Amino acid sequence: MSRKKRKSASIQPARESAVWASGRPPMARGILFNTRIVNFRKGNPNCLPFRRVIVKVPFLKLQRCNVTGEGCGYLASALCSNPSHLRELNLSWNHLGDSGLKMLSDLLEDPNYTLNKLKLQCCKMTGEGCGYLASALCSNPSHLRELDLSLNLLGDSGLKMLSDLLKDPNCTLNKLKLQRCDVTEEGCGYLASALCSNPTHLRELDLSDNHLRDAGLKMLSDLLKDPNCTLNKLELRYCDVTGEGCGYLASALCSNPSHLRELNLSWNHLGDAGLKILSDLLKDPNCTLNKLKLWDCDVTEEGCGYLASALCSNPSHLRVLDLSSNHLQDSGLKILSDLLKDPNYALNKLDTPRLPSHPTGGGAETRGKEARKGNEDAQIRNEKHPGCGRNIARPD
Repeated sequence: MSRKKRKSASIQPARESAVWASGRPPMARGILFNTRIVNFRKGNPNCLPFRRVIVKVPFLKLQRCNVTGEGCGYLASALCSNPSHLRELNLSWNHLGDSGLKMLSDLLEDPNYTLNKLKLQCCKMTGEGCGYLASALCSNPSHLRELDLSLNLLGDSGLKMLSDLLKDPNCTLNKLKLQRCDVTEEGCGYLASALCSNPTHLRELDLSDNHLRDAGLKMLSDLLKDPNCTLNKLELRYCDVTGEGCGYLASALCSNPSHLRELNLSWNHLGDAGLKILSDLLKDPNCTLNKLKLWDCDVTEEGCGYLASALCSNPSHLRVLDLSSNHLQDSGLKILSDLLKDPNYALNKLDTPRLPSHPTGGGAETRGKEARKGNEDAQIRNEKHPGCGRNIARPD
């Protein structure tokens, strides 16, 4: 097996045990378990070999392995033996619960532990578990760069606890994902307040599929107005935002337009009024937005006109525009087509409901990819996974 293939290969328990029995440790920089995990139970003959491997790898992926809090305890104990190597840990879609997070927190408190990336999607965590995690990371905040807690019932109480970490000037978190964490405008307020105290590090924020509404967007806007805020990517899909919330967002970004590169407001009720407000931002010559996604935002040809007019005023930055599943009709497509004729227009990918091909090369193939991704997202949202312990279907 080549070195490249060996890095991502799944190591099966029986094969692993046999390799160790022969005295030849596996040459792997990381371990990826696709469907099963070795049982870290006392007396299990496979336990010791995997502990030896785990403490030496820089990344460890154990998603969808039916791990519980007990297994998380074994894992934490093994990693505590040699905490300085691991850089990435993925335990997503397991039954860890708050008890598992408490055990994992003992590891994260270790000053020798230099984890950069932690993924805990859909781990049956609540605000209590978020508290354990935040407390541990406050003791050792300077290493973690990416944190994904999506699909957990953190609630506003969990966001309040997490905010204590984000306020820490030693916290250098770059990417934070909190998709569908049962957060409302109250939790959004805690988050915005914390990030205003330490705004210079965060580059990507995902609050999609939370009940933020326009009030939450107003609170988040206080952060976006801060000239020290250097957020590059903002995901706000399915956040019950209307044209009013879009106004708060656009106003804030007009005050600090030079950093944001990607904005996703898909599946919100923006309407043409929201597009008109958003167009004021896009007209700003200091706005350097590269990617704008507005899938299913109740936009008609009128809103398409506002958008096209704004982009004519500032055509050189936007590279990706997604208007899929909107009511543009033929008249809206004509407006976009006139825009594409502009030689100064830098768009290289356009997704619309009825545009089979266009000069920028984003035709049916790109639209098909987005459709497949949309179907995958829908499947996840409607799946009742045992790791979540709840139906994560999108409410009406």
